[in-house]
Amino acid sequence: MEPTLTQVSLLHRVSSIVASERSLDEMLGEIVGLTSHITGCDACLVYLIDVNSGEMVLRASQVPHAEELGNLRLQVGEGITGWVAEHKSVVALSSKAGADKRFKKFPSLVEDDYEAFLSVPLISSGDVIGVINVHHREKHDHTPDEVALLTFIGEQMGGAITKSSLLQENLRLTEETKEVKRQLEERKLVERAKGLLQRKHNLTEEEAYLRLRNESRRLRRPMKDLAEAIILLEELNKQ
Repeated sequence: MEPTLTQVSLLHRVSSIVASERSLDEMLGEIVGLTSHITGCDACLVYLIDVNSGEMVLRASQVPHAEELGNLRLQVGEGITGWVAEHKSVVALSSKAGADKRFKKFPSLVEDDYEAFLSVPLISSGDVIGVINVHHREKHDHTPDEVALLTFIGEQMGGAITKSSLLQENLRLTEETKEVKRQLEERKLVERAKGLLQRKHNLTEEEAYLRLRNESRRLRRPMKDLAEAIILLEELNKQ
């Protein structure tokens, strides 16, 4: 396919992805797929910067890395990947990538033994949020078009990744808020039930709690259910 046609089709593809509501993992999968298609690489890795720790975390890979995904970390400025993030610049090595003084080898990454290495930053609103790494087993001269297209992906997809990450974080916070609210409501029910048991059976707070807990275990029912039953029974007796 001619470079011009490749650029046009890539533009349409990236635009459709950016406008979509894909999850973060789906977005990263799209980046790996597009990168592999453009470069014909043997491996593609995507690192994102953790906003909490500031570390770069391996988040997606063309070659399976189940144990490393989400766990393999490096500092900004560490290795070629960290250098690219720190300097917001592209690094293209056609051969002997491991001999570069900036290179940092990870024993668990087979890609680190490959010859050629291309690394470009992922950009969002002018800030680096991650890095795309491309590996070739054999010597590979990265053409200007190849570097330009991958840089384009890094610049265009960065904003989409940030958006997806924020949506995912908002969902997580919403779920956490719901869980905290649920726990508070359950605690209120248990406290009210304890008070009723204390008054009815002349028990201490600890004795009332133990009675609730032991009955919960005996019946294999949540304490919340028992607390609701005790409260309901009390209300019925008042009628």
